[in-house]
Amino acid sequence: MKLKVGFSPCPNDTFIFYALLHGKVETELEIEPVIADVEELNQKAFAGELEVTKLSYHALGHLLHKYALLDAGSALGNNCGPLLISKKHLDESEINDARIAIPGKYTTANFLLSLAFPSAKNKVGMLFSDIEDALLNETVDAGLIIHENRFTYEAKGLRKIMDLGEFWESSTALPIPLGGIAIKRDLPHEVQLEFNRILRESVLFARANPGATTHYIKKYAQEMDEDVMHSHINLYVNDYTVSLGETGKTAVKKLFSMAHAKGIIPTYTEKNLIN
Repeated sequence: MKLKVGFSPCPNDTFIFYALLHGKVETELEIEPVIADVEELNQKAFAGELEVTKLSYHALGHLLHKYALLDAGSALGNNCGPLLISKKHLDESEINDARIAIPGKYTTANFLLSLAFPSAKNKVGMLFSDIEDALLNETVDAGLIIHENRFTYEAKGLRKIMDLGEFWESSTALPIPLGGIAIKRDLPHEVQLEFNRILRESVLFARANPGATTHYIKKYAQEMDEDVMHSHINLYVNDYTVSLGETGKTAVKKLFSMAHAKGIIPTYTEKNLIN
């Protein structure tokens, strides 16, 4: 069976998918990679274009009737959340009226911003890699950064307003769920299980052989400093990526229950959440 599989060009995604796409994991499944920014992947999932895809947990909350979360492949962790930053000093009281650049409506970053600043409505969606320049050019007042930008903003003279990962963790005492790998529910169950197996093996291969993945990662992160690249991977690929485990599952369920309670996602039930 051929599957269109979406993931982002970010180092943590290319790292965990390397073995799966380079013959290091045995499977009869045929994988067609679709590499795109995570918000573009979110939109492709809403359109039903991908059998398997990386999704922001926020987007997955809207798509649980179509997609099941796989146990392997998620990005969860501590001290790794999106950062709200600015060029000029902004008090938290000024955020509600600020023009805030966000990396996409359905990103988990935007969901966390909505929890921390529910009255902040003046949001401007843009590609995550454009947000720092928008702040430097003062076309926005604040920006919500994700991925490798958390390692680069200070060198550009930008300042942190709030770490939304710290906000989540102080509120819940749980790791922060950022993105996961989801698979269409209408695929045969044995195919869903097989993909979860080979994805887990791909993650384990990459963690055991990180040097083997470097060339592939650099192909999609050409302008990224290698130290930043490795820091990015170390932050977002961990034991939760191998398997969510009970703590990871609890964190995901907490995110969805909070989102549902605040009317951010539609009716949510824990049934059949995770493959």
